[in-house]
Amino acid sequence: MKKVLVATEKPFAAVATNGIKKILTAAGYETVLLEKYSDIAEFKTAVAEADALIVRSDKLTKEIVDVAGKLKIVVRAGAGYDNLDLAACTEKGVVAMNTPGQNSNAVAELAIGMMIYMARNGFTPGTGAELKGKKLGIHAYGNVGKLVAALGKGFGMEIHAFDPFVTADALKKDGIVPVADVKELYSKCQYISLHIPANEDTKKSIGYDLLKSMPKGGTLINTARKEVVDEGGLLKALMERNDLKYATDIAPDGLAKMKESVGVRVFATAKKMGAETSEANINAGLAAAQQIVDFFKKGERRFQVNR
Repeated sequence: MKKVLVATEKPFAAVATNGIKKILTAAGYETVLLEKYSDIAEFKTAVAEADALIVRSDKLTKEIVDVAGKLKIVVRAGAGYDNLDLAACTEKGVVAMNTPGQNSNAVAELAIGMMIYMARNGFTPGTGAELKGKKLGIHAYGNVGKLVAALGKGFGMEIHAFDPFVTADALKKDGIVPVADVKELYSKCQYISLHIPANEDTKKSIGYDLLKSMPKGGTLINTARKEVVDEGGLLKALMERNDLKYATDIAPDGLAKMKESVGVRVFATAKKMGAETSEANINAGLAAAQQIVDFFKKGERRFQVNR
């Protein structure tokens, strides 16, 4: 009988855990739970006998992969997977997957919520602005970007987008105005919703020049990764233009200095909470379990993120 370890320092909701067990039991697999663990040694001991692994934001390091002698697959219940050591997984022949799209709506709603919050000056006294009639730029038109665009349309916003992997015709079909490049996107749109991954090409790619080029009242919303923003360039632009704003789901390293310098024009959630809804929690957990079953039963590798 295959053993599936669900290792979650922050556990799934009970309904998600029960759903995971139901899917795995129906497939003839044993479910082992490791919840609220405080020592990495507990993780290492539990994973040693596991054929498959489900994690949330738990870090799967080389140290852990090396002791997981039977492990064939790990699924990160969520879209981001920078908590997985992909090189270590590949070296040991472990298939690493994520569950894209399962928390997309939760992240999209948060992005729109932050736009409203910033437009109303953090709900402090004073005159704010409306989203209606403003241009919203979608930087990367993937699962989340598409939903942000749809919600933005509902607020009467004009949607523009840039994604080198999506054709102009496809964008137009969705009622989106395609732009030629990132510079055009930022220079045209009062609001930018950022959804690019963090990699060698994108890290610190959003900086002073792009932000300084934004129209009056320009607001950058980041529900992606903090590494893609050049914090030095961001602060410089915010200091030079008192109309620029930045809201993020991933607190920058220099948050305290930024808030001291520009006040309510910078906002960061207390922790990354884009996927922190009960619905997303359940969806991602169930998807992870089903992907493990499909991998073992059908050889399905659709959401593999390592090679």
